[in-house]
Amino acid sequence: MYETVYVIHSYWAYLTLFMIVIATFNALFKFFGKKEFHPLDFRISLFTLIVTHIQLLIGIVLFFASDYISLISDMGMKELMGNKLLRSNVVEHPLMMIIAVVLITIGYSKHKKKLTSVPKFKMLAIFYTLALICVLAKIPWATWF
Repeated sequence: MYETVYVIHSYWAYLTLFMIVIATFNALFKFFGKKEFHPLDFRISLFTLIVTHIQLLIGIVLFFASDYISLISDMGMKELMGNKLLRSNVVEHPLMMIIAVVLITIGYSKHKKKLTSVPKFKMLAIFYTLALICVLAKIPWATWF
């Protein structure tokens, strides 16, 4: 089961990153260009929200399907935090990805409450850009290439 979920999580990550990049640049370009908010913009931001939430759920399943829980209890947090690779995989990566999903959710939620285009794009641009930075900071690049 672990291998299957790992493969799904790895390949779904490409779609997730692609959608976050598209939604972020869409919001930034249209915010700075003072463009009108269209149904396509809504769909892009919504699809990004859905894709990131699915990735989070797959990641949670992967985390509990892995040996990380038993590793934490066997090693203890002090040893785990001393190991750079384990700290990244068990603590930093999951935490930053959860923060990214929360930022995307907040941005999506706040943009729906705005009535005009510029504030809508502003909310999306701010929160989706912060989420993109979080994702790019903690992607395990070594396993991607």
